[in-house]
Amino acid sequence: MTDVPKARTARERAREEITSEILSAARARLAEAGPGELSLRAVARDVGMVSSAVYRYFPSRDHLLTALLIAAYDELGAYAEAADDAVADRDDHAARWHATCNAVRQWALAHPHDYALLYGSPVTGYAAPQDTIEPATRVIRRLVEIIVRSVEAGRALPAAPAGAPPGFDASTAGAQEAISRFEIAADVSEAPAELVGRTLMAWTNIFGTISFELWGHLVGSVDDHAAYYDGVVARLWDDLSS
Repeated sequence: MTDVPKARTARERAREEITSEILSAARARLAEAGPGELSLRAVARDVGMVSSAVYRYFPSRDHLLTALLIAAYDELGAYAEAADDAVADRDDHAARWHATCNAVRQWALAHPHDYALLYGSPVTGYAAPQDTIEPATRVIRRLVEIIVRSVEAGRALPAAPAGAPPGFDASTAGAQEAISRFEIAADVSEAPAELVGRTLMAWTNIFGTISFELWGHLVGSVDDHAAYYDGVVARLWDDLSS
């Protein structure tokens, strides 16, 4: 017997609507002043509420920041996952990689202030709670899944370059533990640390390149930002195998 979802009460629907309205106003505030200047009082004015009423939905600025982070991470993750899911040939791992990486850039360019909240300067006095970890890893989980599937399909595992300084494997131990928690089954036992390390290199390069573009650091060095990004993504994919 199929369980019928419990209908929401009028009070629950009203709370969800007001919560959504507050979050929308807070996102607009981010575009004007940045996360460090986010104020519950200002958001309350924007939605026509007294500040004491807003506190019933978000007890503090930090609670509001956390909700904004989760919403932005989930939106970015869903956008990247949809781009990958749209690739018809699931065995074309390079195409899936490019589609996912390009979606990340497209979302960032369309939502620069949300991107800055996620990957810009930390907000003084704010520490993201555990609740943000799951949505924050949606994009990297999808990229790791693509890489793992390509290895399962016979892609060569990367080898450390000749003359590489020691310590690389140990320095990426945290990333190895994090990726193992994604629970993506694959036989990458021959050189997991090197693969994980290069995956981390690719991840940081992707977001570093996007950040440089968004904050104007490519001006004067790169004429066609889209073409440059495509080249970076292609080279990163090639770097993930020997």
